Formats: sequence, C-alpha cells, structure tokens
Amino acid sequence: MSKRIYNIPGSFMLGAASSAWQTEGWTGKKPHQDSYMDLWYKKTPELWHNGYGPTIATDFYNRYREDAALMVEAGLDCYRTSIDWSRFIEDYENNTVNEEAAAYYDDLIDTLISSGVKPMICLEHYELPAYLFEKYGGWASRHVVDLYAGYSREVFKRYSGKVKYFMTFNEPIVVQTRIYLDSVRWPFIQDTKTAMQWNFHKILATAAACKIYREEGFNSDGGKIGVILNPEVCYPRSAAPHDVEAAEMFDLFFNRIYLDPSIKGTIPQELTDILAENGCLFDHNDWDIDTIRENTVDLIGINLYQPVRVKARESGWSETYFHPKKYYEHHDLQGRKMNPHRGWEIFPKIMYDFGMRMKNEYGNIEWFIAENGMGVENEHLNKNESGVIQDDYRIDFISEHLKWLLKAVEEGSNCIGYMLWAFTDNVSPQNAFKNRYGLVEIDLEDNRNRRMKKSGRWFRSVTDSRTFTAENFEFEYK
Repeated sequence: MSKRIYNIPGSFMLGAASSAWQTEGWTGKKPHQDSYMDLWYKKTPELWHNGYGPTIATDFYNRYREDAALMVEAGLDCYRTSIDWSRFIEDYENNTVNEEAAAYYDDLIDTLISSGVKPMICLEHYELPAYLFEKYGGWASRHVVDLYAGYSREVFKRYSGKVKYFMTFNEPIVVQTRIYLDSVRWPFIQDTKTAMQWNFHKILATAAACKIYREEGFNSDGGKIGVILNPEVCYPRSAAPHDVEAAEMFDLFFNRIYLDPSIKGTIPQELTDILAENGCLFDHNDWDIDTIRENTVDLIGINLYQPVRVKARESGWSETYFHPKKYYEHHDLQGRKMNPHRGWEIFPKIMYDFGMRMKNEYGNIEWFIAENGMGVENEHLNKNESGVIQDDYRIDFISEHLKWLLKAVEEGSNCIGYMLWAFTDNVSPQNAFKNRYGLVEIDLEDNRNRRMKKSGRWFRSVTDSRTFTAENFEFEYK
C-alpha cells in the first residue's frame, strides 16, 4: 500500500490527557482525604501490578512545572487532567475548599496557560472521596449528587475565567460496572440495581453541574461544559437479526445509557423497561427526569480504544441475577489485528464509524476524542543507543486512528480535536505501570525521571506542520 500526507485543520485540537489520581501522588493529602481509588489500593495492594499504586504515581504534584515544559516540547495544544475532588475539598459535607490544594491547582492551571497549553478540567475521574463511598455508598446516594453539585460550583467559581472546557466525569460508567455489575474490583459486590443507581445518579450529577454552570453565569466567557464517555463501537458477528439485536442490546446498556441523556436529555425507554422487568430499575423522581431533560451538555469527549464484537447468546445464562450479558456474547473476529500487550483489537475505523454516528444520530453535536492510545509492556527493551524509546508502533497507531477521524471530519462530523492517552506513562487501575501509554517515559528505576520517546518528537512535528503520513485510503475503501 502507498502512503500519503494528511492535513490537519488549523483549529483542530491536538493534545494529551491524564488524570489527577494517576499522576499526582499523595503529597499534600491529609489522612481523611483518600479517594475511592486510594481506598481500593490500600485494601488490596497485592492485586496491583508489582505493588505500584497511586502513592507516588508520576509525582506530578511536585513536578508539574517540569511536565508543563515537556508538554511544550511535545507540541501539545491542550492538556486534560482532573481536579481530585477528595483533595480539593476539605469538608465534604459543607464543600469547604482546601486552600492548600486549591493553591496547587491555581498554579498548575496558570503554569499551563503561561506555557501556551490550554487546560481542560474534568471534575471526577474516579476520585470520589472515600468518605462518601464508605458513609453513603458513593453514587448510590442521592445526597452525594447534591454534594457533587456543590463541589462543582466551587471549581467553577475558582477557574471558570481561565478554563474553557469543563467535563463533569471521565468514563462515568466504569467504576460501578467493575464493582457491582462484574464484581472484579474492590469491594467485589454483585448488585446490578446498585450499578444502575450509580449510573442514574451520575447522569443526574452531570445535568446538575450543567445547570449550575449556565444559570450562575460561569459560561459568560464562552466556556463550555460536557462529559467524557467511553462508548465502544459495537459490531454484530453477522447481519442476521439475532446478531444485530445482540449488538443493539450491548449498545443500549453500555453506550446509549449515557449518550442519550447527555445529548438528547432522555434515558432510553427500552432500557428502563428491561430494568424494571428484572427488578433493577434505579430510584428516581419527576424532578430528576426534568433536570436531565433540561440540562444537556455543550459537547462530548469520547474515549475510543478498540471495537467490541458481539453475537447472539449460544450458551445458557443463569437467572440467579440480572446482567446485560443475558442478551449477547462476545465474538472473537478471526484474523483481527491485536495489541498483544493489552489484549485489545486494533481497528482504527472505529473513529470514522463513531464520527458518522454522532453526525447522523446525535444532532452533530460538537465532540472530540478525549482518549486514544496504545499500551505496551516492557517498552524499555525498545531503547536505542541514546536511551530513547523507539515506539514506531505508537506513531503508526496514532496515525491510522487520526486518519480515520479526519475522514469523518471531512464528511461533516463535528469533531474538534484528538487527545492522546497519555501525556506521560502513568498508573492505570490495578495494571499500574505494566502497560505504558505515554509520549514521555517515566523511569521508575531512575527517580521517575522523564525522557521523551520517539513518539513525543513525532507528535511535535505533527502539531508544528499540521500534517502526518499514513497509508492511503485507496485500498481500504474498495
């Protein structure tokens, strides 16, 4: 196949992302300021790869100025991180701001802006305060929604003049799916109704934050508010009705459950009907439903890594408890291209297919890729004589996904940017530093020192020239 040069629109954002809990470490945190992620690590440190957790992470709390300089060196237009709710607030019941923590975020945001890197702030990236998890059951409680709304107001009051994009959550479906639906993370409880209650309250919390942001004038400078979701582009095994229906059910439970209320203001009726039939419908009232309907987002961030492929169930399903898998099974496509380190399929066309879905099904709302990247184990084995990781595989991965994304833009999808996961290597849930994603290496054996990878230099060349090289579409469109 031949290669060609692709052009990137001048207004198209090119950046990278991380989160507070995966980078900051525990410096400055007070004994009562654990997040859910901190608590999970403390309860089961033996389950985290090589014992690494969020204790030090990348030490970003102490080294953010150094990292901001590296962002400039890598050519980032923007950087998305989160404010750690458990750090930022001193008294969770009264939303009293911890001024020491706020001073850190003040300087971080100012440092990014003065460096020419636009900050994007997420209000919750799994950093639910452990106090709220232990006392109220986390997002199972309606009270926690009100506390989150108050917390969001404090963040808006402090940073709305400086930050253009606020995102209410990152991947709001994940934590409860892992804890209560699949029971694979601490505290390992299988309770489908609780999982669905968490989903509903996070949907409501996004609407509540949007309401505060607009009604109290925090968007007066042209700022926007949205949410970062992680839908998986779902392909049926075949065109047979039973396989298509299986894909539609997966899409309903894991994609539309957040896409529809965030953008359209409605929770799919077919979803609530199924939950009610199976005794798993979330508690709610008319005021909640009205709040969701009247306070949709301005834009959507989308985390896309891999497709999901499903088929109609071919084996029985226990009726001991309800799980969406009652309606589908996963399908392993023969001959698919894989990332052997992460165990994920590589299929860049998901970018185009999702972009067309946003255009055709969701009113062509403004959206962007909030995460996309390639995790690789033992990257240190790929260093050249100068000690620089030669991650050409990451360059190819980004190029192929960006190519398909820009194809969607050319065809009218309202996508405004691409953000790589991640800026530096960082801690991932339970996998810790096993799979590396960064443009910048974090050397755990050398005081967590930073070294730009080949991909970091390449990314700078892309942002400077607004061009990159990838395989031609000619063969792929035949």
